[in-house]
Amino acid sequence: MAPKVALAIVSLLVMSLTGYAWAAMQGLVNGLTMADVIDDGPKPADGARDILLVGMDSRTDAQGNPLPKKMLAKLNAGVADGELNTDTLIFVRIPNDGSKATAMSLPRDSYVDIPGYGKHKINSAYARAKSDARQQLQAEGVSDESDLEVRSNQAGAKKLIETVEGVTGASIDNYASINLLGFHDITKAIGGVEVCLNQPVDDPYSGAKFDAGRQTISGHQALAFVRQRHGLLRGDLDRVVRQQVFMAGLARKVVSAGTLADPAKLNGLIDSVQKSVVVNKGWDLLGFAQQLQGLSAGNIEFTTIPVANPEYETPSDGQAVQVDPAQVQSYVRELAGQKNSDESSKPAPEPSKITVDVLNGSDITGLAGSVSETLTSAGFGQGEVGNTDPRTTTVVQAAEGEKATGEKVAETLGDVSVETNASVPTGQVQVLLGPDYEAPANSGGGAAPGSAPGGAPSGLRAQAQPEPSQQQPGDEPISADGVTCVN
Repeated sequence: MAPKVALAIVSLLVMSLTGYAWAAMQGLVNGLTMADVIDDGPKPADGARDILLVGMDSRTDAQGNPLPKKMLAKLNAGVADGELNTDTLIFVRIPNDGSKATAMSLPRDSYVDIPGYGKHKINSAYARAKSDARQQLQAEGVSDESDLEVRSNQAGAKKLIETVEGVTGASIDNYASINLLGFHDITKAIGGVEVCLNQPVDDPYSGAKFDAGRQTISGHQALAFVRQRHGLLRGDLDRVVRQQVFMAGLARKVVSAGTLADPAKLNGLIDSVQKSVVVNKGWDLLGFAQQLQGLSAGNIEFTTIPVANPEYETPSDGQAVQVDPAQVQSYVRELAGQKNSDESSKPAPEPSKITVDVLNGSDITGLAGSVSETLTSAGFGQGEVGNTDPRTTTVVQAAEGEKATGEKVAETLGDVSVETNASVPTGQVQVLLGPDYEAPANSGGGAAPGSAPGGAPSGLRAQAQPEPSQQQPGDEPISADGVTCVN
């Protein structure tokens, strides 16, 4: 699903740029659909406002009215499958000073813990809770269809919020969702968004048919651009990149001089948002927009949560995107300028006092044993040597507050990233190996088992070596300050 919500909210964020826009925004707020999905309890002072933006695979407007068949055909939306899955999830973190906004995509197939349901793909959290709530309400005697929809949808949204909070470690302050119609109408209202493709595409599934190069798209074309996943090397992860460059273009278009100063464009934008956007009750949108008056295109960035394995085989949900909540939470803290607990790490002890577990998450036979031998030769204590869940990247994990200890191990292994994890015991380090691991030339251990000439593991998958022109999740954040070409 397209980055529909982010588009709407980014538009909303900058409506205070002109006096006309500010006056019109008051009318927008008065006409928005509100939902009781954010608890009123105290929020932790984490130094930032955290917003969850959700794109719903819904064939209705914000008021629950079915979309006309002609419109669905125009949107190339097909027929709903009976599940109200959330096809786009975007976590936006804005520091309290309003100086910067970072929109972080959570791939819809992220395999996470859904409280009360166990581990499943994150896009099913809403649908699972909504279905259960609807059945419970009916059992209690609720029969009014409108009441059932409102209350079960609120239960779905609350469960999704709880799930995202568990993954990110953040407390969601605000929530907004939008449907298919909203994306179509909003992109047309602002006059389209400029994008760039490295090569032409023709995908009958999404309806995406575009030439290579820079072009301005809107309406059903824009929807097709951000929905395409067939024919893309990394499927949904590549689609996430499409969504991000589109949002960046939207932000650039909205903050540019003249976009919101045009009464016709502004009125069309307001009408589109009111028909399709749902926000949480109690959100002071006027105050929020005022807080962001100084936001510029260069200070709006789009990125993706850290991904451990994009092709993880789950026990019951098929292939999913494996994520490490500890990695995600560390990254989210950094977005607010907070120091992670490992930044004040105590000095590392001598190698003989550090026990190192080495776990192989690659398909390279014998890699863990080879790396463990290298470390023991350097004086480190030998811990567990075995296997772990499949992963694409190598990381050294140390106990909280002991990052320097992990860095000491990483120095022996070469160019390996280091992070802290609360599950690692004090004085111990875990090395989680991916197929990207390459033994350093001066390690004395030679090439790793299964490696190709030059030390590059022969089991390295194609997606770990992206083409230079291809923007990938995990690369440098995409800024709204320019046009990024993608596949």
